[in-house]
Amino acid sequence: MKVLCKVKIKNMLGLHARPATVIAKLLQGTKSSVAFTYRKETINARSIMSILMLAASKNSQITIVVEGDDAEETMARLIEAFDNKFGE
Repeated sequence: MKVLCKVKIKNMLGLHARPATVIAKLLQGTKSSVAFTYRKETINARSIMSILMLAASKNSQITIVVEGDDAEETMARLIEAFDNKFGE
């Protein structure tokens, strides 16, 4: 199964080290492949360094693509993390 969603980055500093770590930890227990696309660049969302290299700032919109058996559950957890500003 493949799920696609666009999300807006709401936290003040964008996708910096703390949110990247939260995303990587959130994805540790999942089976699906997860990719983020921002400004025509697509990265593997399991990689903290790749997330940091996107340099997505506050109010940026990124596209999340989750593909695999637990895609819907994984997407729901990611959307919740973005909505909660990664606990900041």
